[in-house]
Amino acid sequence: MNGNRYTFEYQPATIHHGSGVVANLETELERRGLSRALLVTDATLRDVDPVIGPVREGLGESLVGVFDGVTPEKYLESASDGATRVQEEDVDALVPIGGGSSLDTAKLICVLAGHDRPLDEVTAEIVDREAVLVPDRDRPLPDIFAVPTTLPGADLSQVAGVKLSLDPDGRSKSEIPSAGVSDSRLMPTAVFHDLDLFATTPDHILARSAMNGFDKGIEMLYTRHHNPLTDGTAVRGVRLLYENLPTLTTGSTSRAELSRILQGIAAAQYGLSTPNAYRASVIHSFGHAIARNYDVQQGVAHAIAAPHVLRYLFERVDGRRDLLAEAFDVRNADDSDEETAAAIVKSVVDTRDALDLPSRLRSVEGTERDDFQDLARAVIEDPFMQAGPTDLDATQSGVETVFERMW
Repeated sequence: MNGNRYTFEYQPATIHHGSGVVANLETELERRGLSRALLVTDATLRDVDPVIGPVREGLGESLVGVFDGVTPEKYLESASDGATRVQEEDVDALVPIGGGSSLDTAKLICVLAGHDRPLDEVTAEIVDREAVLVPDRDRPLPDIFAVPTTLPGADLSQVAGVKLSLDPDGRSKSEIPSAGVSDSRLMPTAVFHDLDLFATTPDHILARSAMNGFDKGIEMLYTRHHNPLTDGTAVRGVRLLYENLPTLTTGSTSRAELSRILQGIAAAQYGLSTPNAYRASVIHSFGHAIARNYDVQQGVAHAIAAPHVLRYLFERVDGRRDLLAEAFDVRNADDSDEETAAAIVKSVVDTRDALDLPSRLRSVEGTERDDFQDLARAVIEDPFMQAGPTDLDATQSGVETVFERMW
């Protein structure tokens, strides 16, 4: 974005939203000339019939098998096993079911299936470059038909992360090499937001994953890559989530409320991932630093970090607080810039607390104040920081102060 000029290239998945929409899976595959689908999930969800059953039925005769090697760490070796299945069984469609790990693993399976490279070559590439090269454009990749059951907002994205599953003994989580991959061909072809399947996910799992999706909408507004189109969808998405996420912990979320939450997640992440930009930034960099160093889920890391990161931003830059105030419906013409910023932060705190998520870094097992220097360095070096506000100058001492506050 530069003054009145911007370029926005985005080809998102087709979104199917509603109760029972996975019944249309085979029809959607046939419409796109595909006929051999492989389910991608983890060993636990594989046996949860209320989730897997409707998906199997929806795929009908196009289902050729189930790959259940997904793990939260998204290990390269697991994706390689899935790629072997794709090649041996002539699979042309992947159907990841569950959380973001299933979707990321499916994208990595696509990449590894698209070029016949030895696994040790890809491993060396990750160690050397912290990236995975994608196949040539003339190599066909399987299409992805995503069936999420959690709320991190990763299904309208063309990026994925991977870890090497080296022997972790004697290593910290941050010492195990990881990498990212991005390509427009990894954007799902279709996404099925099936209310009935989301309703099978325990509320506490939905709540912690939702904090990640919620923060994506917030970051869409102050990213240096913002544009009028993503501004509009992000404001609407944040508003829907702010108003409806608290129902997740009431124990009686209605289908209508769940529908509005999913609408909010879709709107919040619309345009997040495009060929030339990824719009998550500062909150996500702090979340990565925490989640990659300790045994804590990404949404929990976001819950702890987000309010403090926003205070840090507003102390240094405008952060487009007027649009954020509009999203949270806290804009008051008489408020000072500082009062507007405080109202936004309070709205985020209220949402986190309503989701019954942790608020202090010290609650994460294994954290020590002596870690702040290394954590701050990880934040500053995180690639997502490059998408933050243009005029933000993140210094080592400033970032360490944020960790002190969240302690």
